[in-house]
Amino acid sequence: MKEKVLVGVVDFKDHSAWPVDDVIYEMKELVTACGGEVVETLMCPAHPPSAATLINKGKVAEISERVKATGVKTVVLSAELKGHQQRELEEAFGVNTIDRTQLILDIFARRASSQEGKLQVELAQLQYRLPRLAGHYDELSRQGGGIGTMGPGETKLEVDRRRIAERIDRIRKELEDVTQARQTKRKKREDKHIPLISLVGYTNAGKSTLLNTLTDAGQVTKDGLFTTLDSLARQSVLPNKQRVVFSDTVGFMHDLPHNLIEAFKATLEEVQSADLLLHVVDVSNHNFRNLKESVDIVLNQLEALKKPTVLVLNKIDLLEDPTVLEVIRRGFDNAVTISAKEKTNIDQLLSLVEEALSKLAVTLQVKLPLDRMDLINLAHKAGEVISVDYGEKFITLVARLPHHVAGKFEQASS
Repeated sequence: MKEKVLVGVVDFKDHSAWPVDDVIYEMKELVTACGGEVVETLMCPAHPPSAATLINKGKVAEISERVKATGVKTVVLSAELKGHQQRELEEAFGVNTIDRTQLILDIFARRASSQEGKLQVELAQLQYRLPRLAGHYDELSRQGGGIGTMGPGETKLEVDRRRIAERIDRIRKELEDVTQARQTKRKKREDKHIPLISLVGYTNAGKSTLLNTLTDAGQVTKDGLFTTLDSLARQSVLPNKQRVVFSDTVGFMHDLPHNLIEAFKATLEEVQSADLLLHVVDVSNHNFRNLKESVDIVLNQLEALKKPTVLVLNKIDLLEDPTVLEVIRRGFDNAVTISAKEKTNIDQLLSLVEEALSKLAVTLQVKLPLDRMDLINLAHKAGEVISVDYGEKFITLVARLPHHVAGKFEQASS
């Protein structure tokens, strides 16, 4: 049986450019992803925000009444609560009260399957909880004044803080090992001049479906938020015979909690080190422009916004009016309209990928057989030759070449 939930949409007036209906829709999707059922949604003014409860006293009283009338077990507010605000509201409502960040963390905890994913989620949860410990143990955070209570000693609050801080340190060290392993794999790939193409986008934009279409990865896909948490990379060959690696990443979200970005840093390094981004957008969503902007904000935080990017306008098979497609596409640079599910226009996408990679270049030094003057000529034609040294047994070439031709020189080198 689904848990009954009341959602309070916190209204800061100028806090968000998102339409209220879209905020409500997304909150309902988040609750559904946690196995809950939204039975009521209330707008909650917070201008100015209340220091004690975030929302005003009248709305606190109204929600309390609705909780009793509807029998809900949980109240979720769409804005982040401070620890003392959460405690005040929980006492007023008499039921479990959480905020949007906790809701998202709960989804991640349910969806994490790999050891790395579980560690990343636990790290985010602990970082979220640590500053909120104070107040839960008010009665324990004061040393007593009776017999046997004087002198040094740790309160329960201090012990909990210390244990959580120690666990955070251990997780970070384990994730550092994961990062080292990723860097080793990345170095091997870079040495072979195989470009990395990272798929990014809002959660449920269709990245995993596109990865399956491009590489036969067999990634499990499902209609819902955050169905993919673990990074997955698969090698493929483009129509022009160039080898590439496509990498899927965790989906982004509007106001994605900072703790999650921090915790998933090892996974998101795939985005930072990518040669090319495929920004996948669900164009069937009427709010797709805001979804794209939300992803751009996260990419900017990762210092990856200025990377070469192909905008992939996905799910065109779900559009009620296909005639708007061309108008939408013309509104963006370097964009292509596709259906990853139906494999529509995938050839156009791959052409854009080949074109984008052809503009990228790497500097390499290779030793070529004396009879491979064809490659010397190719280097002059396709890139920038820095130096050519003709020896007795081989030719030493230093050149800056596009990714799609660099591999030919590596294969022929001594």
